[in-house]
Amino acid sequence: MDIRNEIALVTGANRGIGHSFVTELRSRGVKKIYAATRRPETIPEMPGVVPLMLDVTDDASVARAAVTAGDTTLLVNNAGVSTFARLTDGAEEDIRLEMETNFFGTLRMVRAFAPVLGANGGGAVLNVLSVMAWMAYEHSNSYGASKAATWALTNGIRYELAGQGTQVTALAMASVDTDMMASIEDEKSAPDVIAKAALDGLEAGSLEVLADGRTAQWKSRLGEDPALLYPQLSAHDAAKP
Repeated sequence: MDIRNEIALVTGANRGIGHSFVTELRSRGVKKIYAATRRPETIPEMPGVVPLMLDVTDDASVARAAVTAGDTTLLVNNAGVSTFARLTDGAEEDIRLEMETNFFGTLRMVRAFAPVLGANGGGAVLNVLSVMAWMAYEHSNSYGASKAATWALTNGIRYELAGQGTQVTALAMASVDTDMMASIEDEKSAPDVIAKAALDGLEAGSLEVLADGRTAQWKSRLGEDPALLYPQLSAHDAAKP
């Protein structure tokens, strides 16, 4: 896909990876960018950038956006949230918030904009996932569950939208230096590096972009026995009488 002269909509566009998407899309000659966020007043004035009020958890807000941005040809589903909830003892409202935003928010956007993309020639959808879709950790397993569901969603819509000529690309990465990850000590990629890798993959026609080495490694090990991926599980079993 040659994204020059396309019309893009980026959710969660006011900071982090979303802001980097807006910057990178502008540098690649995208004709217009809808920078969608719940707080459009936080979007700085930039040529070709149209702030758009959008709450992906609200049906009416998404429906209004699909009308306002009815010329969209590239949908970037970036908006997301992490509460660092554990599945076994985390607050249920936190787990529901992550699923409502990360999975159902993406689903709402796809359902609202699929007809728009089809009417405009097919276009493309880029869904922002995470390495947590394929791994477990001491924290963030609720977030991982929401991203695993969104990975399945992405695979499903790729199949369902192929007939209308819509390219569907998944982007996955490990830790990124954003506000979401500010409290976590880890090796982190720069948001602009992630946005560049994603758009390089999109333009090359890639259906899945693994933006860093750790993500590629975890994806490649999906077929392994969990005991090999998580040695502590084997140690736990060995301790049983």
